[in-house]
Amino acid sequence: MVAADPYISSNFHSNGGGSGGIDSSDLDLNLCQFPCYPAFPEKRGPDYSLDQPRTQKKLKQQTDDSGSPTDTSSGGFYEANSSSNSSFNSLPKLQFRDYVWAYAERFLAIEAMEEAAAMTLAVEEEEEKVEVKEEPGVDGMKLVQQLIACAEAVACRDKAHASALLSELRANALVFGTSFQRVASCFVQGLSDRLTLVQPLGTHGVLSSAPARALASSFSAEKDEALTLAYELCPQIQFGHFVANTSILEALEGESSIHVVDLGMTLGLPCGQQWQNLMHSIAGRIRKSSVPRLRITGVGPEADRLQAIGVELSCYAANLGLNFEFMYIRSSLESLKPEDFDVQEGEAVVINSVLQMHCVVKESRGALNSVLQVLNELSPKAFVLVEQDSNHNGPFFLGRFMESLHYYSAIFDSLDSMLPRYDTRRAKIEQFYFADEIKNIVSCEGPARVERHERSDQWRRRMSRAGFQASPLKMLAQAKQWLGKAKFCDGYTVVEEKGCLVLGWQSRPIIAASCWRCSKI
Repeated sequence: MVAADPYISSNFHSNGGGSGGIDSSDLDLNLCQFPCYPAFPEKRGPDYSLDQPRTQKKLKQQTDDSGSPTDTSSGGFYEANSSSNSSFNSLPKLQFRDYVWAYAERFLAIEAMEEAAAMTLAVEEEEEKVEVKEEPGVDGMKLVQQLIACAEAVACRDKAHASALLSELRANALVFGTSFQRVASCFVQGLSDRLTLVQPLGTHGVLSSAPARALASSFSAEKDEALTLAYELCPQIQFGHFVANTSILEALEGESSIHVVDLGMTLGLPCGQQWQNLMHSIAGRIRKSSVPRLRITGVGPEADRLQAIGVELSCYAANLGLNFEFMYIRSSLESLKPEDFDVQEGEAVVINSVLQMHCVVKESRGALNSVLQVLNELSPKAFVLVEQDSNHNGPFFLGRFMESLHYYSAIFDSLDSMLPRYDTRRAKIEQFYFADEIKNIVSCEGPARVERHERSDQWRRRMSRAGFQASPLKMLAQAKQWLGKAKFCDGYTVVEEKGCLVLGWQSRPIIAASCWRCSKI
């Protein structure tokens, strides 16, 4: 006995159902009783429906009042005669090819359904991947909330709550994670350091008076390497050097003797790259018959480093045929006096300050005003001031925390576009250069906090009160051309704002450069 195919058997059901049908076991469907047909018929078999349920059904027929079987199907293998009853013997005999064709159609239908199911599964997997890509954003938002909550707990001197939040943050703020996870790791270090200095509730004062050197990093070699990498790979310092050198060359046009005072001696870079570039530009402009005299005075706390830079610059100037002299002043900016600089008759003085003057800003204006007054007595023809364009010197800790979080998130985002995630150079720049600034802003107070960045508008007011007059920088086209040739990465912009040139990342100001001169000149 050959079992009837469900798709075939369904055609024998009446549209109205009925309980008078006969079971397929009463029908003799032995294939041996069927006549032989050619293996490949010229005419296709009946049009079977594939829309029926796949569950196995029994073949049924209706019977009339006389007990003769009738077909009540409207779409079976034959059309019933509506005027007379039809005998079961009038049914056309089923062929073997009909079974083969029906099973083939069924197999193709199942294959189509499986393919559709596989396609649906693939689409769902792609949607899950998209959701996974969106998860870091969700985690980033949670990280922001945890950071702010931890900063609030530290500000309220709630050590228990802050410690619990720091434990969670350390597990999520990864040094080799996303850009925000990496910047969060630096702020976690700063909050942890600040929490160790927080006095318990009920005591006078917020932070203990730990000396600044106790919070300073002891990895001097790593810090030097990070500074060099930051100079080579990031545009901030190079932008300041470009604007400063261009301003110096314009201010000293036609001068025969030049005296450059470098506050901080180019941040301590080992080879004095800024002044090598300036010497190269001077040598390309002058004629051999009118070689100007160039003097550079470096200011800094480490005499050995200043001497090494002086030797390097002297050799470089000798190769270019320049009349060069180097001096240095081993001193902090607050301890400078006008007589320390040994300004000679006929010299055009230029002051260069790249990311240095913010270290003199204190809670009171006395220290900065004193330094600016000393520099004003040198009657500089140009005073180039390059500073971070952000307010990290607010009176309230939480406001300062939020401002610095926005600022350094932009910087870490730019590093994310320049270097791969697992690049050790980027990790060194972030953890030994920018992290030191972040930790000082977040964890320190009083004299220990030296990273007191301010907006360009605030510097404009400070410089004007100290007796300096603004010299608007008119080199926007040159700066844009320089940025295009430097090829750091897309996303950096240069704009002119109230006479200053501002380097930004995705419309976020990063570095502002301005030029000033003594109002007496």
